[in-house]
Amino acid sequence: MGKYFGTDGFRGEAGVTLTSMHAWRIGRFLGWYFGKNKTDRVRVVIGKDTRRSCYMYEYSIAAGLTASGADVYILHVTTTPSVSYITRLEEFDCGVMISASHNTYTDNGIKLINGSGEKMEQEVLDLAEAYLDGDLDKLGLSEDLPYAVGEAIGRMEDFDAGRNRYMGYLLSVARHSLRGLRIGLDCANGSAWRIAPGVFNALGAKTYVINNEPDGLNINRNAGSTHIEGLQALVREKGLDVGFAFDGDADRCLAVDEKGNVVTGDHILYVFGTALKKSGKLKNNTVVTTVMSNLGLYKALEKAGIDTVKTAVGDKYVYENMVATGNCVGGEQSGHIILSKYATTGDGILTALQLVNVMLDERRTLSELCAPVRFYPQVLKNIRVTDKAAVKANAAVNAQIAAVTAQLGESGRILVRESGTEPLIRVMAECETEELCTALVDSVIDTIKQEGLA
Repeated sequence: MGKYFGTDGFRGEAGVTLTSMHAWRIGRFLGWYFGKNKTDRVRVVIGKDTRRSCYMYEYSIAAGLTASGADVYILHVTTTPSVSYITRLEEFDCGVMISASHNTYTDNGIKLINGSGEKMEQEVLDLAEAYLDGDLDKLGLSEDLPYAVGEAIGRMEDFDAGRNRYMGYLLSVARHSLRGLRIGLDCANGSAWRIAPGVFNALGAKTYVINNEPDGLNINRNAGSTHIEGLQALVREKGLDVGFAFDGDADRCLAVDEKGNVVTGDHILYVFGTALKKSGKLKNNTVVTTVMSNLGLYKALEKAGIDTVKTAVGDKYVYENMVATGNCVGGEQSGHIILSKYATTGDGILTALQLVNVMLDERRTLSELCAPVRFYPQVLKNIRVTDKAAVKANAAVNAQIAAVTAQLGESGRILVRESGTEPLIRVMAECETEELCTALVDSVIDTIKQEGLA
């Protein structure tokens, strides 16, 4: 991770750690970088979620881009995977998504997407960070970036058609009519608020939609995949067949089965892995997970005769493994699921559609499809710290982690990692009882506090 760009973009408190000047300079850099070896006009597409601060960043980035001679195409409110899809489909030089994903409205972020619809290469991010810091030497420049003049100045264009093409693509992956199905959708007052109901309604489903009235301040507020209890209540109250909850930029999806039980990303990986294996399409007979996946998933996949690999936390690392190995399905417990046949990034709405496809293919309920996965109790707590690296290097903290690891042996595990997007250390324990998990997690957190690191 760099100084500004973490595993999921440049994220921070709007107007404080992430300012409109940062956005403008990123736009200036992108227009220059992609134009310096190009004879025709640089083209960049921008999307955003529903946060009030998105307006400020959208036009700041666009101003920087046009000042550097790039043309800008504005998708307005849309999902991160739609920006990825359109960037690749329309052969844009790069894409930009303005979103802080599952964070509250006070935060925002800038995600950069390369011309293949993938997360931007680290070497480009490193150069962007150098420009943000005014380090022109790293860019091979002796003076600041030149401004476009005359007819070389860029322009902006509304590009609602791009969002419509993405919705058309989602409709194309559905193998069945959804007529007769009753489906709940929690749009988190975010990017999915129009797209998800539009797609499911067009396929014939009877939809019951909550948290689809964004006001710029209520994104993710007691809503979406991080607060799924509202969708659980809706599914139970209405007797729905299934429910889907998205996060702020709709690149992740969690589900609720017909009984009102939460279906995590690990459950979804099991459903997709076994369905692909049954159809002979599970490449390398392997599902890609992160180190946060539950032991219960590994045992269920092992019983199904499916291999697994573990990556660091972050869909970026899952996708890197898939590219390197040819593995076709991977994801995170949090609901970032990547199906390489269809997308280069996690896509919550696509995930939901494919789950319904499997349900209808198998003629089974979601609870039946997920039944073989028996989760170990897992407790995850976050602690806000002053210096993430100092925590990871602290001798007392590491000694406590080693003691917990020795205590658990083969019956569980402890995982302590840095958040890629926030000043947090995440401590997770997984073992036979929730009470023991909690005690072990608390023992590590208490040590961090005692060392004066929180």
